[in-house]
Amino acid sequence: MKRLFPLACAAPLALLSMPAQAQQAPGQAFAVEAQPAMPAKTTRTGKHINRIIDMWLKGQPVYYTQIPGGGYEEGKKLAATKADYITYEMEHGPLDFKELRDFMRGLVDGGPTRTGHRTPAVIVTLPIQGTADAVRANAWMIQQALAAGVHGILLCNAESPEAAQIMIQASRYPFAPVVSGLSQGFRGNGSQQFAAEIWGVTQNEYLKLAEPWPLNPDGELIFGVKIENPRADANVESTVRTPGLAFAEWGPGDHGFYLVGAPKPRVPGSAPEGYPASMLAVRARVLAATKANGLRFLNACNERDVIDQLKEGVMICTGGDTPAADKGRAYTKRTDPF
Repeated sequence: MKRLFPLACAAPLALLSMPAQAQQAPGQAFAVEAQPAMPAKTTRTGKHINRIIDMWLKGQPVYYTQIPGGGYEEGKKLAATKADYITYEMEHGPLDFKELRDFMRGLVDGGPTRTGHRTPAVIVTLPIQGTADAVRANAWMIQQALAAGVHGILLCNAESPEAAQIMIQASRYPFAPVVSGLSQGFRGNGSQQFAAEIWGVTQNEYLKLAEPWPLNPDGELIFGVKIENPRADANVESTVRTPGLAFAEWGPGDHGFYLVGAPKPRVPGSAPEGYPASMLAVRARVLAATKANGLRFLNACNERDVIDQLKEGVMICTGGDTPAADKGRAYTKRTDPF
């Protein structure tokens, strides 16, 4: 009987013996025939699939609601939300991509929205520590979420520009337009089928539209970063320059753990305490970096402060179904139904 072991090992041994410069790093750019140029402006007319984009193009802030997981029935119920988008929370909620797909189907079956969009936009958070190594090792989570037909990803604890770059590269197809500062995308074939059904487009249309906006004016995907620990703070000015990002937030909950310590019990009915100077300094730094690079800033809003937040430049607020959001919409004279 012939021994096959040496032959089976030959390929990996040959790869290991190749010069370093001859081996291709994951995500490294290489030539693709007929790789399209990035459009200078949108080539489309009518509503976007992603309602967030339509609101921002009108200069309107957006408001979101959040769900810690949920399936088909939860999707049908939330199809009627007044919120512009839904944060589907899997950083600390269950990591269940089957349930996420069921949720997206529920949104479609319960739609369309008051604004005439097929569904509210859905942005997913994932249990990935925002370091380059962690994002590279867990890029499959980003790709599974996108394959479910969601409209974007918020990278938690985004500690470096390299981590943000890998998130964007994992979300783009290899034939996407070349972008300075990004290596070639590595999202795979097959990821378009279910997502196209959710968006109500053909698979070929999805392959073109599944691009980060505003980097690609024809794109329908939104990507953001949470700057929520001291390591992320140190790199924030570099991180928010990553091509493909659209928004950022400062993560006061996690920041408080690092800068203040364990939360103190609050007397029921008492007013919340203001942030200490260390926290306010972090918020100011993230806000300034975000504004300087043309990104939108996310912050929690309530009825007392929503107008002040909007005046300061906040373009994403919590509480999409609350009176605070209605107050904000009235202040900015939103004309779209809500």
